[in-house]
Amino acid sequence: MTRLYLLDDHTIVREGLRAVLEASGMTVVGESGNVTEALADILRLVPDVVLLDLGLPDRSGLDLLSQLAGRGLPTRVVVLTVSDRPWHVAEATRLGAAGYVLKGASGEEVVKAIDDVLQGRTHFSGAVAARAVEAASGQVPDPMAALSARERQIMRMVVAGMSSAAIGTELHLSPKTVDTYRSRLMAKLGVHDLANLVRVAVRLGVIDSDQG
Repeated sequence: MTRLYLLDDHTIVREGLRAVLEASGMTVVGESGNVTEALADILRLVPDVVLLDLGLPDRSGLDLLSQLAGRGLPTRVVVLTVSDRPWHVAEATRLGAAGYVLKGASGEEVVKAIDDVLQGRTHFSGAVAARAVEAASGQVPDPMAALSARERQIMRMVVAGMSSAAIGTELHLSPKTVDTYRSRLMAKLGVHDLANLVRVAVRLGVIDSDQG
């Protein structure tokens, strides 16, 4: 039986997904509304598939993808989000998402996406399929190409409002090292304070404008 984990900050969305998925014979083994709790759960439960929203209150769902990358888990991730921004599709693909489905999709498509990724295939909603192909081939221009993977990760955490100490605890780095990364990434992006970094993050779709 397929074991699923749901990460979405809206309880009603998780309840709806659970009903659809369990009616299809799958089992939801856990759920959460924030990245920190979800990461601990996923490492403990090792579900077959995670359904992942990107717009979360504590951090971007992209951070969860980044945290899972390289851990060798068999877990597959399907992004389920409202965002069809090219950068989001490209970044999710780069970080290892096997599927990307928009929240306007039917329950049938969500189930199909789960089945596809379990069979080792990818699944992208029609509206984002072309962008996924472009992302895989490197055709989508990455406005943050100058940043390393760690700098991208720390940027997302900084603009989410996390302190250097909190980021350091999460990533097992010293606050001084986090500050070094922060200064370096801001220099690469040509910004000199947090307010301008947040503006850049909103413009690039790293965070939504209502979060900034």
